[in-house]
Amino acid sequence: MAWLHATPKPDERSRRAKLVNQPPPISRREQMRRDKITPQMPPNPAPHVIDRFIEMGMTESNGVGAAPLSWREITAWCERTCIDLPPWESRLMRTLSTEYLAEGRRAEVEHCPAPWRAEITQRERDLAEARLDRLLG
Repeated sequence: MAWLHATPKPDERSRRAKLVNQPPPISRREQMRRDKITPQMPPNPAPHVIDRFIEMGMTESNGVGAAPLSWREITAWCERTCIDLPPWESRLMRTLSTEYLAEGRRAEVEHCPAPWRAEITQRERDLAEARLDRLLG
């Protein structure tokens, strides 16, 4: 999910990074939505864990930016929802949050591949060819 939510940035040394009048950057997810591409996701053998992780908020703010979910936040979610997570699942939520933030940072690199392997659809090929045609003429 972090790879999809990330907003890719061109390399700082490239000409595109130095252009002034660029449209505002958008996330990969938003670009796929505009291109009418449904992201292919890896299999999820434990959807309830991911549902809980999303409900907790995945990250929290630390005043300067995003931070991993704190133990206090995880405990507050458990108390509020009356779901008593076992210790391993609480640790998993914290680890998922930390990894979500790390992958989000890695995914800001423009050509960062998805952390899962997915088949390239015909729609994605057509869009890539159209972009190359526009670029190369």
